[in-house]
Amino acid sequence: MTERDTLPHKLAAAVRRHLGAPGEIRELVRLTGGATKVTWSFDAVVGGDTYPLILQQTPAERLTPTPSRGTVGLRGAHDAALLQAALAAGVPAPRVRIVLDPDDDLGEGTVTERVAGETLGRKINTDARFASARPQLAAQCGAILAAVHRIDPTGTDFLAAQPAQAQLAMYRTLADACDHPLPAVELGLRWVAEHLPPAPRTCVVHGDFRNGNLIVGDDGVRCVLDWELAHLGDPMLDLGWICVKTWRFGGGLPVGGFGHRDDLFRAYGQAGGGPVDPAHVRFWEAFGCVKWALMCMHKGLGALDTAPGAVPGARRSVEAVAIGRRIEEPLLDLLDLITGKAD
Repeated sequence: MTERDTLPHKLAAAVRRHLGAPGEIRELVRLTGGATKVTWSFDAVVGGDTYPLILQQTPAERLTPTPSRGTVGLRGAHDAALLQAALAAGVPAPRVRIVLDPDDDLGEGTVTERVAGETLGRKINTDARFASARPQLAAQCGAILAAVHRIDPTGTDFLAAQPAQAQLAMYRTLADACDHPLPAVELGLRWVAEHLPPAPRTCVVHGDFRNGNLIVGDDGVRCVLDWELAHLGDPMLDLGWICVKTWRFGGGLPVGGFGHRDDLFRAYGQAGGGPVDPAHVRFWEAFGCVKWALMCMHKGLGALDTAPGAVPGARRSVEAVAIGRRIEEPLLDLLDLITGKAD
């Protein structure tokens, strides 16, 4: 039997062990998307109630750092602890129901409550269902980020410190490991090095806060997903990342394709995040273009036998190759930003 065949039985046993009998599993479906974790949606019967849940597993190959990937993101107990701290700070984060342990035989991961809504950025920006929600999304994101940045770091000592200088060094290492030099990438890395801003404070940073990592309903943002890139750093990174043009998904507005920077910044300040220097955010937006370009490069080259650390005969991903071919987009966005042509 394959691992997929045994998953329902192992998951049912884990539910019985952690939540209670009978632990019946219904509607188990693997969800698409997600580059670092395997995600399943299912319903669990506990007592006389049925709970909508999400299982996220960290693949074994993601548990060990490689020269081209660097450190591994949060997983398991650390992921759960951060989600709990986020909820305590008022962030709409998934509620953790199970932290997998070795007895579950499901690898590292968590089971969280399932929140109804849409995660696909293009649908959020174009579907008529969200027409009334779109005008308020940027302000909601600003208020949510203010809450993210007041997460108490006391119980999150597992988070790495990643100021701008450290992030630059990390992506310089990634560029060198890919061994595929491009003039625009080198220009971007040099521009970042020459424009490093002073960070007024250090706090918990989500690291991947963007359209596509939000669950949205007709009432707006319901949940913030994908916390594995969280770290201690400059809070303006999060405000810049959601403005990176890649995450507009067909929308015409600068914040996630659905909103305006002024609304994002104003709501952030009103919610206690403090004043926002647009130039500081713009630095992180430009750096975000460099990062995504290098992620595209790494993804695309990772599908080749000649890539650093490639496993001969490993299954090739069409999605990875497609992502690799998008490298020109963030590089053009970067050039527009640093030459003043971007909106």
